[in-house]
Amino acid sequence: MLVKIREKLHGVFAWVILLMIVIPFALWGIQNYLDVGKERPIVSVGDKDFFQREVTQAMTQYSQNYAGMNLGEDVIKAQALKKLINDEVLFQYVEDENLVISDENARNFIKSLPYFQTDGKFDDKQYKALLNSQGMSSAQFALRVKKSMTMEQFQRAIMDSSFATPSAVENFFKIQNQQRDVEYVTVALPKITTPPTAEELQNYYQQHQDLFQTPEQVAVEYIELSVDELAKAVTATDEQLQAYYQDQKDQYSTKERRKISHILFAVGKDVTEAQALQKAQQAQEALKTKDFAAVAKEMSDDKLSAEKGGDLGLFNAGVMEKDFDAAAGTLALNAVSQPVKTSFGYHLIKVTEFVPGETKPYADVKAEVTKAYQKAQAENKFYELGEKIAQLSYENSGSLGPVSEALKLTIQKTGLESKDSVNGIFVEPKVKSAAFSEEVLNGNNSEAIEAGANRLVVLRMLEHKPATVLPLKDVEAKVSAAVLADKAKQQNQQMADNIKKKLEGGSTIAAVAAEHNLAVQKFPGLVRNNNKLPWQLIQEIFKAPKPVGTKPSLISVELDKGERAVVSIAQVKPGVMSEEDKKQLALATKNIAKAFGQSIFAATISNLEADADVVIHK
Repeated sequence: MLVKIREKLHGVFAWVILLMIVIPFALWGIQNYLDVGKERPIVSVGDKDFFQREVTQAMTQYSQNYAGMNLGEDVIKAQALKKLINDEVLFQYVEDENLVISDENARNFIKSLPYFQTDGKFDDKQYKALLNSQGMSSAQFALRVKKSMTMEQFQRAIMDSSFATPSAVENFFKIQNQQRDVEYVTVALPKITTPPTAEELQNYYQQHQDLFQTPEQVAVEYIELSVDELAKAVTATDEQLQAYYQDQKDQYSTKERRKISHILFAVGKDVTEAQALQKAQQAQEALKTKDFAAVAKEMSDDKLSAEKGGDLGLFNAGVMEKDFDAAAGTLALNAVSQPVKTSFGYHLIKVTEFVPGETKPYADVKAEVTKAYQKAQAENKFYELGEKIAQLSYENSGSLGPVSEALKLTIQKTGLESKDSVNGIFVEPKVKSAAFSEEVLNGNNSEAIEAGANRLVVLRMLEHKPATVLPLKDVEAKVSAAVLADKAKQQNQQMADNIKKKLEGGSTIAAVAAEHNLAVQKFPGLVRNNNKLPWQLIQEIFKAPKPVGTKPSLISVELDKGERAVVSIAQVKPGVMSEEDKKQLALATKNIAKAFGQSIFAATISNLEADADVVIHK
């Protein structure tokens, strides 16, 4: 439901979001082909301009995709802008190369989209109604789809044509399974108790004022559309509920189940199909004088079920392999099948119990039917109103009043909240991201935001308090602790550097450790997936250069709690493919080829961008 709603969120730009989801390499900025008037562009790619609206939309999409990762707004803006540019550069290239998608392929793709289907079939009326709501003709939409599919085709041509040679795969495992002989010492943070001087406090405070600020805060007003609230207002007659019950009868029914036992004669490296079938036929003969459970314990290759006389438990129709399911579904109670072939081998099947299907009477499930009916009706209403909210909030970007009045939704308010807040609607990362977005802080309504399950929120700023630096007297204790921590870190760094310098001069790690009363940790044959060492230490060890001759490779690594590890790498041994690796060789080859393809495609886009006329306006 929510996927469908998301495609409807952006009014006249909804088709852009639709393409964004259904086509892997979709355009974020293509909606700019609509008229945008005389507004000054933010970026130009050739003769194509992108305006603030396109950049804001791209930023919103990017921040929602990476909600919870605490990316700064500058990072989000830079990445979203790069995405717009890359997409447009590729779009112009495929046009210049006259790459095309046939009308038939585009038509088949459109018909496959669930947004235009009713009961799994393409619905021309729904298709035209949705396009009309976007102010687009079928021809316009088909053109956009063809262009985006062409872009995807170009991407696939590069990605799918990439390959990994046996040598490349072998080199991958040499690196992946590499072993390193490692010794290291850990230098702990010293404890510093001498209070910092007033001058030290003042200097640190002046140089690190960003650490001693009140958090940025924003208060918003918002309207919320909720399926649960809409459902409360839905009324239904008994006739409507009974009709719904009939349409959804499967939801209130259980299918017939059968308790099944089997005897398996597996086909494998040492057993051919003919031999497995012969064993099954021998078991059939044995069943003339022995109980099924006894034969299963004696002859079945499924040792787990054999201990229970071959019992597999109760099954619904359709959960087993096709031939197994067909045989089990036609057997009479306590009858034994002929040998049935599956991908595992041959089976003798017996049905030991029937549990008939059942449909709960309407009277018994009326309350459940009522809730389901209300929710279904509310979801339909939610879908319709979601479009109106998006359109009205965009057309009246300076106020929530028109949206509230048109849809009879109450305008709610929050207090001042920070980016770390989890109060009320700020518990949703997407809402929080929108509240602190450039668009909202500039006084505009946000876009319709999917806030959790079955909820849409549109918000606008009521009050904004930028971060402010606190007076030194109010944060003196924090500044003092920070100065002491900084001194400890510097001393720790200095000691680690001295140890590394001695090792570079030829001292052994054992001698240096004894001098400083440190313990030496030894890991001969260390591998990447070792979970006994901190992850950042493993990462830096395997990034370190190989030792040259008899001279070890030396690195210093900062760990989580501030201490440092000084590491000596004495030897590097190339990895080899394990037996388990060999079993996964086909998958590894495929993934390596895919990685090569992604790298080649990224390089292709970079080259196209370097050759394109791209101007980012100040």
